[in-house]
Formats: sequence, structure tokens, C-alpha cells
Amino acid sequence: MTDDLRAGYAVCRAINARHGTSFYRATSLLPPARRPHVWALYAVARRSDDLVDSPAVGSDPATSLRRWESEVMTAVRRQTRPADPVLLALQHTVRAHAIPPRLFEEFFASMRRDLSTTRYATWEELRSYMRGSAAAIGEMTAPILGSGATGLPYAAALGEAFQLTNFVRDVAEDWQRGRIYLPLADFDASGCTEDDLGACVATGSSSPELRRLVALEIARARALYAAAEPGLAEVDPIVRPCLRAAFGLYSQILREIENSGFEVCRGRTVVRPVPRAIVLSRALSGGRPWRSTTARTRS
Repeated sequence: MTDDLRAGYAVCRAINARHGTSFYRATSLLPPARRPHVWALYAVARRSDDLVDSPAVGSDPATSLRRWESEVMTAVRRQTRPADPVLLALQHTVRAHAIPPRLFEEFFASMRRDLSTTRYATWEELRSYMRGSAAAIGEMTAPILGSGATGLPYAAALGEAFQLTNFVRDVAEDWQRGRIYLPLADFDASGCTEDDLGACVATGSSSPELRRLVALEIARARALYAAAEPGLAEVDPIVRPCLRAAFGLYSQILREIENSGFEVCRGRTVVRPVPRAIVLSRALSGGRPWRSTTARTRS
């Protein structure tokens, strides 16, 4: 590996460590030769999200995203050698694992939707967005983990499970940005309104209707984790501790929300040190940390 390529992967690692706490802890369990490739994918996704969610003052997010998409697609199609260290690492990862460029096209299609779409009427509509923003990323990661074509549906489901977990955790934060990533049909089914979210942000306390909505989405996320679980058998044995840890850490976020009484407006939910240590220990020992219960659940 050349010095500039090594430096590019170091930048990707730093981005991952700074922004993706649970994900970074899980990927640190990968064999050293595979970690940088996952970090490169994460770094590109993170930069893309930031262009949409946290644009530079005075910049046009649509123009910035379009320029970045062009640079990424040029890199993954290997048309030129990128000067950007993150894209240099990405290009190497795509080549090393034969990741199809169409997955990046799907990803950016969803990123563009974030510039114009702020609500999703149904689960089917939200899932069409998640196809690019989550499922495609799971499929990008699959070959790095040693999974073949038969493992792609499980990788896609796991990507969706992770993203829906984030949507549940960040529902109040997203609402403050003007977006809702939970289906409006589920709001109706729970008797919840956007006013409940506003009141929750203002007071730090969820209404009974908002708690019902959060419980509904947690159940939906758990169904996705269950759908993804057979994918553990599809990846190389040496990477299974990483996947078990990822399952466990993200599932524990849902458990922490449950144990708070389904509160989502008191700051970002994090996995506490003791449950985190238990999850990682069980992941390394071959257990199923996402099935464990580390604290009582209140309704």
C-alpha cells in the first residue's frame, strides 16, 4: 500500500471514530486488513450526509451534493486517480472488492431526496428511500465481509435495521431539522401528531401517543434484525464477532430507549458502559448479544 493510500484510509478511520461510535466499536473487531475498507464506505456516506444536513454557511446543498456525487462516481468508475484522500481510499476499496457502481447511484438518489422530501406517508415510501440510504450500503459492505450473492438480502435488511434504529433514536433531532423519518401512517395509528414531537422537544417528556409510536417502530426494527440474522452464516467466520457486536450495540440502543420509558427527547440515547461491555464480550464469545436483556423494560 502506498503512503498516500495509507494516509487516505487514516482519514477515513478518523471520520468513523469521530462520528460513528457504535459502528466504529463494532468494526474495530474486524481483521485489520478489512477494517479500512468499511471505514472508507462510512467516510463517504458521512460526508454525503453532512453536505445535506450541515451545509457550509452560504453554500447551496444541492450544488455541493451534485459536485460531490460527480467526484465519487468518477472515483468508483476508476476514470481518474482522485486527489481527495477519502476518494482515493474508496477507489481502492471498490476495486479490491468489486463493489458495483450502481449501489453508489442508488445511495445518491436517496441523498438527493433529502433535499426535497421531508415526510414519508407509509412504510413502503420510507423503505424506498432506505433502499439507497441503508440497504445499498449493506450490500456494499457484504463482499468486504466475505458474503456472496446469497447474503445480499440479509445485508440489505441489516442496513435497514441500523438506519431505522437511528431514525427512532433521532426522531426529535430530525424533526428540529424539519424532517420526519417515521411513516405518517404510523403516527396516525398511534394517535400521535407533530405537535407531540414539538411538545416533547420543549418539555423533554414524551406523550403517551409518542411513546406508542416509538414502541411500534422499535418492534419494526426488531423484525428487520430478525430478518438479517441468517446473514451471519453467510460471512467469513473471522468477521462474525464484528457483526454480532454491531447487532448487539445497535439493538441495545433500542433497549436503552425502552428502559427510559420510550423517551426520545432527553438528548441522544447512548449505550451505557456496562451494557456495552456485556455486548462486546458476548460478541467475542460467540453469543447473541442482541437477544440479551440488561435492564428492566417499562411501558
